[in-house]
Amino acid sequence: MDLITLTKDNFNNQLQEEDKPLLVDFWASWCGPCRMLSPIVDELAAEMSDSVRVGKVNIDENPELAEQFGVMSIPTLILFKDGEVVAQSVGVQPKADLITMIEENSK
Repeated sequence: MDLITLTKDNFNNQLQEEDKPLLVDFWASWCGPCRMLSPIVDELAAEMSDSVRVGKVNIDENPELAEQFGVMSIPTLILFKDGEVVAQSVGVQPKADLITMIEENSK
């Protein structure tokens, strides 16, 4: 499963596209913690593709999306289900915690 590069142009379409929840990683290239979290997000995209879609928003290129969802610190992960925010995580989190967040909010 490939990661989805999300922009202001495709975000709403991706949000409504499938019945699977969408995990969105808000990040920036200059952010050290974002670089630490990125491989974990990549693993989640590969390992959990049956239950969740994973996308990334570069906040430098899409500041309006970060503003729309109140992203004040990065990395921030937001899980959407049926177009609504159902969970949020700020900062670098262990992979197991992120899996739990996805599983508990995807039912």
